[in-house]
Amino acid sequence: MAHARSDDLIAQMTRSADAVTRELDRLIPAVTGPRGPVVEAMRYSALSGGKRLRPFLVLESAGLFGVPDAQALRVGSAVEMVHCYSLIHDDLPAMDDSDTRRGRPAVHKAFDEAIAILAGDALLTQAFEVLGSFETSRDASVRAALVVELAKASGAAGMVGGQMIDISPARESMGFDEIAELEALKTGELIRFSCVAGPILANAAEGERQALAAYAADLGLAFQVADDILDVTGTEEEVGKPVGQDDGLTTFVTLLGLEGARKKADELVESACAHLAPFGASADTLRAVARFVVERNQ
Repeated sequence: MAHARSDDLIAQMTRSADAVTRELDRLIPAVTGPRGPVVEAMRYSALSGGKRLRPFLVLESAGLFGVPDAQALRVGSAVEMVHCYSLIHDDLPAMDDSDTRRGRPAVHKAFDEAIAILAGDALLTQAFEVLGSFETSRDASVRAALVVELAKASGAAGMVGGQMIDISPARESMGFDEIAELEALKTGELIRFSCVAGPILANAAEGERQALAAYAADLGLAFQVADDILDVTGTEEEVGKPVGQDDGLTTFVTLLGLEGARKKADELVESACAHLAPFGASADTLRAVARFVVERNQ
């Protein structure tokens, strides 16, 4: 997948997203009986579409090293499970209190809050089951490395830590560096995992892994700057969730202004692409992804 032309990016991402949805459908089969509702809620969230950006990054980073798509698809599905869990919990009344997600009722609205919490818990837990499976890699050290890296990216030193900062009272008075740190944890860490999953699967050289981690750091920040811009300029129909939720909060737009934020996003894209120099033309799709995240309208 790493050699496709950037002008076909949307079609590529659509094919990848469809493959991820099929894999998630296989990994989370519907069940009957008393535990059926929690699995139904898991499927409601995981099979609801979305850009599937993180799995796409896994597939592309793995493609740089010739990793079989079947293995990369399992890792991509695992990271999407974690992402979906985070969305379910973020939408809860105790967090962002959002009624919609991806253009339809949030899980706690389609079911109830208890089922939503359990569905998120189950998705998070199953992600590690998938990574730890022999199907993901025959190399136990690779499976262990994937588990450790996703745990770091997801927990208090990663996404959960970023969410804690986001809901803390200090959030209202943060400067640029503090907001950047918040987003590097809340959003960037899962993107970093997605980009380093490929070299981990391939047992690639440390330098190649570090290059992709540096790309991911700039990409994750550019993604969040673009999100802040969309919260100001987008509509709920375009974005698929309520906009204007950042009103009263310090964001990249309030710190830099709308045009300043757009300039910063462009600078981050250029920096991200520069980190891909060691991979030459084979990383052109990853370069196109960096541009896509700042040009999207959802």
